[in-house]
Amino acid sequence: MMIHKKENFLYTNFDEICKIMSRYDVSFSLGDGLRPGCINDANDKAQFAELRTLGELTLIAHEHDCQVMVEGPGHIPLHKVRENMERHAEYCYGVPFYTLGPLVTDIAPGYDHITSAIGATNIAYYGTALLCYVTPKEHLGLPNVDDVRDGMIAYKIAAHAADLAKGNENSVARDNALSKARFDFRWEDQFNLSLDPFRAREFHDETLPGSGSKKAHYCSMCGPKFCPMELMNDVKKIAKKNEPVDGTLSV
Repeated sequence: MMIHKKENFLYTNFDEICKIMSRYDVSFSLGDGLRPGCINDANDKAQFAELRTLGELTLIAHEHDCQVMVEGPGHIPLHKVRENMERHAEYCYGVPFYTLGPLVTDIAPGYDHITSAIGATNIAYYGTALLCYVTPKEHLGLPNVDDVRDGMIAYKIAAHAADLAKGNENSVARDNALSKARFDFRWEDQFNLSLDPFRAREFHDETLPGSGSKKAHYCSMCGPKFCPMELMNDVKKIAKKNEPVDGTLSV
């Protein structure tokens, strides 16, 4: 475009491209080059003008029976996240929306898997169809395998949290199952029901190693004397025996 001083050929020839895509049953992923690259640019005129253009391209694609999904932002402060989902629904005729985050602050390089997962949870709750994960190395360099893993886990958490908030029965059942396993001290079930069983098991075993620890009714946080769940079990045993509770409990 800069060399030839012409419009993007993909845009000027979009109708012809649609014919080719339709012939081979290929779906479009329409990107947004004007998405906000910092919090200060969030929800500006350029961003939403481009979103309208993406809506126009969506209609052209639909005329050729091509499926479309549209890319969203970007860097968006928390209080502006919902508007992005609403504008997309208005301008792009309800086609699937997918987002890179959005990141809700710019001041956490090295932790952008967290800043973006916060925004991702919110926009997923409001209805986005797909989340594109961000690694801790975003804005700093190319990610390695560990960075990708951390980003993926952060986004699994974000997606699950949004599903939970929307009342997804499978998500609720999984949370309840893990909570019950935690109360019953079924450590292996806790690990296996978690989003990252390897990390959960690793952290547990760092401070309470050995196979016997998997049968213990406590972890290293509260220890054997102050575990609230084990204390509750003791209280229930006392209540079952109809023994008076005088305000003290020996464990």
